[in-house]
Amino acid sequence: MAIITLTTDLGDKDIYQAALKGSILKLLPTVNIVDITNNVAAFNVQQAAFILKNSFHYFPDHTVHLIGIDTVYNTYTRYLAVKYNNHYFVGADNGIFSLMFNNEPEEIVEINIMQDLKFLHFPLADIFVKAACHLASGGSLEDIGLPVSNIENKMNLQPVIEKNIIKGVVIYIDSFQNVITNITKEFFNSVQQGRRFVLYFKRNETINHLSWHYNEVPEGEKLCLFGISDHLEIAINKGNASGLLGLNLGDSVIIDFE
Repeated sequence: MAIITLTTDLGDKDIYQAALKGSILKLLPTVNIVDITNNVAAFNVQQAAFILKNSFHYFPDHTVHLIGIDTVYNTYTRYLAVKYNNHYFVGADNGIFSLMFNNEPEEIVEINIMQDLKFLHFPLADIFVKAACHLASGGSLEDIGLPVSNIENKMNLQPVIEKNIIKGVVIYIDSFQNVITNITKEFFNSVQQGRRFVLYFKRNETINHLSWHYNEVPEGEKLCLFGISDHLEIAINKGNASGLLGLNLGDSVIIDFE
């Protein structure tokens, strides 16, 4: 069965999500629509990129991922369809693709489907839906656009190494208020090389041990671990780390190795 996933900032209380799903089902009634999330903060490309980057690979090959972030029509932004790691992505060329992909996409086209003027304010339910349904039906990229070789570039914040110290930042806070940093497991291991460490963050809080799971410490105690995204998380077992520890997006964390 064909699969189209949705990653949008449309929310759950307005008509927009229903209009989008209804438009998909009109064109492709048998498709399986899967919500990755419709609760990205409005126009927050970085948040959407983090969520989709860490979730798309759980889906079968040839899944089509429709990205509804900052898609309102303007004369400067292109609409792209992209093939990457045997998955298809349809979205605005607003930097999200450069934030999601570690390598160059296999194919990129600028979508040239004619815009229906009655949907000019909501191209997500028109051009994007038509492109996604075409790809989900087994259609080719070249049928819906012209090849392009470049995409809008945005840079993810990278951790910094200074002698025996890693300096990172908080890049995401999940629904459980677990605090996710930009320090990946691979990066951490390359610097640690078996050494002991101390993790410092707000209010002079420290952690000096990596946990394997959240219940490794008593309820209410703080911990750090590499979660499903392979990024270093600061959490509290059955607690709200962001609120209780005062950690917010953009806050600094420091790891000091022996």
